[in-house]
Amino acid sequence: MSGGVDSSVSAALLKKGLFLSAGRQVDVIGIFIKFWSDTDAPASASCPPVGGACPPVGGSNKNRCCSTESENRARRVASLLGIPFYVFNFEKEFKAKIVDKFLEDNKRGITPNPCVVCNKEIKFGLLLEKAMALGADFVATGHYAVKQEGDPGRGGYKLSRPKDQLKDQTYFLWKLSQEQLKHIIFPVGEYIKPQVRALAKKFDLPVFETPESQEICFIPGQTGDFLKKYLHERPGKMIDREGNVLGEHKGLWFYTLGQRKGMGLPGGPYYVLKKNMGNNELIVTKDPADLDQKEVLFRDANWTSGSEPRLPARTAAKIRYRHPSALATISKAGGKGLWKAVFDEPQRSVTPGQSIVFYDPPVLAPKNVQDQHLLGGGIIVDE
Repeated sequence: MSGGVDSSVSAALLKKGLFLSAGRQVDVIGIFIKFWSDTDAPASASCPPVGGACPPVGGSNKNRCCSTESENRARRVASLLGIPFYVFNFEKEFKAKIVDKFLEDNKRGITPNPCVVCNKEIKFGLLLEKAMALGADFVATGHYAVKQEGDPGRGGYKLSRPKDQLKDQTYFLWKLSQEQLKHIIFPVGEYIKPQVRALAKKFDLPVFETPESQEICFIPGQTGDFLKKYLHERPGKMIDREGNVLGEHKGLWFYTLGQRKGMGLPGGPYYVLKKNMGNNELIVTKDPADLDQKEVLFRDANWTSGSEPRLPARTAAKIRYRHPSALATISKAGGKGLWKAVFDEPQRSVTPGQSIVFYDPPVLAPKNVQDQHLLGGGIIVDE
């Protein structure tokens, strides 16, 4: 329970017997997780004063997922629902597995997605482990996804897209295994966001107007400021494709492929095309078509569906969360653990470090989005 509307309504649906088989009563406990916080950072100017003032500067209030205010809201919802409430402190684990990895990846010049790692390692890793130790059968969250039984004769589980396509969070869940899915449920996956807010109001939960939070939770301000604090600046040459020096960059980790703003070059716009980590050079282009590519390499593949697809496999694929799905064919790329996805149409700004995620059946506009399930995904590489 994060203190937000989605997890609060998930708890209420379970407590009131409105999610599992009709009228089935279950014992529900609420768990709030404390993550690592950047205690020296200034308070975020965008802090929403929901149910009171913004949390004070200092302490664990720097992480939007686990501020004092969020904890108080979650605790109040648990009290209203009449369920036990626990607080788990995962600060050390979160710092080591999520924050440190985020900084290491940026230092290597790639653009990671820490939410994907957090879901695998913390929310459905460490939390699931601790919950099972308490005697729980399932961990329920406010993610917008739908777990379904697998195909007849195959068993297992499918992770399907939710009713609310705008809130679809299956992209962030591709690292999950069948064993994890066995113990996970998503009560709000059958609703759209306005319905969830309406349910919160109907249940008299003091969170129905809680604003969205879509930024990286452990970064209280701008990502560039966070990287500057921990990785510092390392100036280098900014060059075009022909090697002509156009200016100076502040550090390759401050830029991401396809970036246009903040280049500081006259005669633009310029776009980030590539990072040459060995020479500390940032390669830019004025032609956005240079950012297009049809073949995408990826590693660390995980097949959430429980089995590797029969190759070559036609899929609907996404190269980033807000990017629309596109048709592609998956196959092995020859190198150890290396895969490739060849798109029917060129994709723009394919970014190493981001996740590429695959869905079946390979259609872009299914009549029923919940008929399309997550196959799995991998981490985009530039090799």
